[in-house]
Amino acid sequence: MARDYYDVLGVPRTASAEEIQQAFRKLARKHHPDINKDPGAEERFKEINDAYSVLSDPETRPRYDRFGENFRQIPQDYDQRVAAAAGARGGWSAGVGGAGGARTRVRHRTADGADFDGSGIDFEDLFGGVFGRGAGRGGGGWGPVPGADQEAEIQLSVEEAYRGGKRGITLGGPDGQRTYDVNIPRGVVDGQRIRLAGEGGRGSADAPAGDLYLRVRIKPDGRFRLEGRDIHVILPVTPWEAALGATVPVPTPGGTAKVTVPAGSSSGRRLRLRGEGMPNPRGKDGDLYAEVRVMVPPEPAARERELFEELAAVSAFDPRRPR
Repeated sequence: MARDYYDVLGVPRTASAEEIQQAFRKLARKHHPDINKDPGAEERFKEINDAYSVLSDPETRPRYDRFGENFRQIPQDYDQRVAAAAGARGGWSAGVGGAGGARTRVRHRTADGADFDGSGIDFEDLFGGVFGRGAGRGGGGWGPVPGADQEAEIQLSVEEAYRGGKRGITLGGPDGQRTYDVNIPRGVVDGQRIRLAGEGGRGSADAPAGDLYLRVRIKPDGRFRLEGRDIHVILPVTPWEAALGATVPVPTPGGTAKVTVPAGSSSGRRLRLRGEGMPNPRGKDGDLYAEVRVMVPPEPAARERELFEELAAVSAFDPRRPR
């Protein structure tokens, strides 16, 4: 059984959207595989992203709270199906256990209005193919059943995720390989899902097919490190640029931008470029953080060495002196 997403992020089920985001950012910094070299860091980071992608979405979080880890297999018209089945069986209402893994419990209502516990109702039988079996006893007891939703992974570079656009992907399945033309939304992030309507499992008795969800995985990149929609890059600068200040180019997934390095900058200083991170079609764009790293010539020329020696002779600066 998959871990409860709230446990993954270390937040209570009553956590606000802001608390969920704060928990995600803290864990993402700790477990990002570019920073954490533990062998299990990458899988842990994926688990954190999966949890955040579900709990940060106002549409998927309520379904997860209600149906638990199998919420994607529960059809959107679940309540309508239960209501229809209630009419067929004399009237009863149903509820499904949540993310904690509770067993299904059903309350029946008899013709005289009395309630009784109906935990024995077979939801596999009721929803058939939705849970991997036929639609009702004998394959047709409850009529046509829509196909189950399916999920696959799609790997994107940071630039592909940043720019979006059309892309052809090939996936293997029970019927062999199939190629899909996928419209990648601009600014997708790791763990986000792209829906291909009607490309999932087949329905029974001419019912519509389910949907195929492509879960985005951002490939590791030596230049860009992602935290949610924020992008982190290393900005190499010369000693004189760091000391005197300069405007220098900085790489971004969309091209090259300019950033001003303030005079007196040391390695480790972070410069923020607002809105230069991953685009967000439904809200605020991420930011880009350029971390200053002062670089020196690995093999100074004769004149460069003379100038450095002259600087060493006249400068009173001591970086090891307590401040």
